[in-house]
Amino acid sequence: MKLMAGLFGAFIALVVAIFGFIIIVRNGLIAHDEAVKANWAEIDNQLQRRADLIPNLVNTVKGYAQHEKGIFESVSEARSKMLAAKGPAEKSAAYDLMNQSLGRLLAVAENYPQLKADNVFIRLQDELAGTENRIAVARGRYNNAVKDFNQAIRKFPGALFAGSMGFSKAEYFQVQDRAKATTPPEVKF
Repeated sequence: MKLMAGLFGAFIALVVAIFGFIIIVRNGLIAHDEAVKANWAEIDNQLQRRADLIPNLVNTVKGYAQHEKGIFESVSEARSKMLAAKGPAEKSAAYDLMNQSLGRLLAVAENYPQLKADNVFIRLQDELAGTENRIAVARGRYNNAVKDFNQAIRKFPGALFAGSMGFSKAEYFQVQDRAKATTPPEVKF
């Protein structure tokens, strides 16, 4: 009888230990998953901030370069695509398109010395540069969180439970390789 009670107690302790282990692993995976989501939200916030600056920048340049209609349309289209994009892959492609459009817009601005000296334009350029830095920092944090999460679901013990718990690999937010990117517009002075 004592042997049976001892075995039953050991069995219960083993079940509790296994159940506790699974809870600890699940909670760790959830923490990593939430870190990825929080960092993605920060990238989304900064991309939204950038998109909100674009119309002001375009309107300022329009005041000086009204005949550059095609560039304004491409910037507007790129902004719309960035706002509509979902997930890291689409956002990354839209981010690259926006960079190309903004590059062309800023190249046009180089042809107008009065515009380059305009305080509103200078302030908007500074805000845009600051936002680009924030995006870069947020992208780095996000990609680190993705790396940690992806490692957690691929390493032991997470690999044993991740699939059955509904966790799958997260996407990195990568911008187009600058060396492979289309040639930036040439700015002539």
